[in-house]
Amino acid sequence: MLGLLLSRVHLSSLLPERRASTVPWLVVGLFVWAVAVALSVVRWHRVLHAIDRPAPMPTLASHTLAGLFVANFLPSTIGGDVLRVVRLSNDNGDAPTSFASVVLERLTGFVVLPMITLVTLALSPSLLRLGTASKLALGLSLTSLVALVAILAIAASPRLGGRLANHSNWPRFAGAVHLGIEQIRRRPAEAATVMVSSLAYQLTLVLAAFAGAQALGISIGLVPLLAFFPVVAIAQVLPISVGGLGLREGALVLLLAPLGVGAAKATALGLLLYGINLVVSLFGAPSFAMWSRNPRVMALAE
Repeated sequence: MLGLLLSRVHLSSLLPERRASTVPWLVVGLFVWAVAVALSVVRWHRVLHAIDRPAPMPTLASHTLAGLFVANFLPSTIGGDVLRVVRLSNDNGDAPTSFASVVLERLTGFVVLPMITLVTLALSPSLLRLGTASKLALGLSLTSLVALVAILAIAASPRLGGRLANHSNWPRFAGAVHLGIEQIRRRPAEAATVMVSSLAYQLTLVLAAFAGAQALGISIGLVPLLAFFPVVAIAQVLPISVGGLGLREGALVLLLAPLGVGAAKATALGLLLYGINLVVSLFGAPSFAMWSRNPRVMALAE
């Protein structure tokens, strides 16, 4: 998809225009993206606190940065999230609960992302009359919510997820997710802090996208990005691309076209945000390199 998009635009049109505000907006975008990564650490911290497995914030920050680096730079089969599970397991000796914390943290995003889109569309009815863009935003948001409800229903069910909690082999990881959901359900105040931190994280990413758009000279307001960028975030995590390349840019082209944003500019925005993510990911290189493993716990995690 990315190759198709690039074949239809002039490569020179992907570069930011030479304006006095371009570099400042790029700096703002980098800073806001780094703040988003920090908020993702807070979200993970709140999830662990809610399931009675608290961990120090600096430790979680180190694991998050290392996972971000692995996800973006190394041709590894483990992925950033699995790296976080393994490293947290090395710290606390509880691989199933560590796994559950990362899964639950990710699931909060699939609650918040579609809700941001649906609430924004409800408050801005004009965005519902943009043809394919509106249909895509509504369809993907509602599909995500339905899928999330189904996943949570299965994981929370005593007959399904509950039966796995007492297994001694790999099913205990799925059982740990069930136990984590049960703990969070019994703690509404803790659940609220998790959702607030997740909302703050996702809104910060929208602000980073807005800064990127300004750096490229794209005339688009914050409200349309609140409606459509969460849909891009949902689309790019589908396991059919590397780092969301192609999916992110294709979604931006479809969603921003009715707002007067050309294919070249929309593709440039997607690539710019990918580049910003890569730059921030570099801060995870030291965390990835400077880590000693506990063989016993590594064997347990595997």
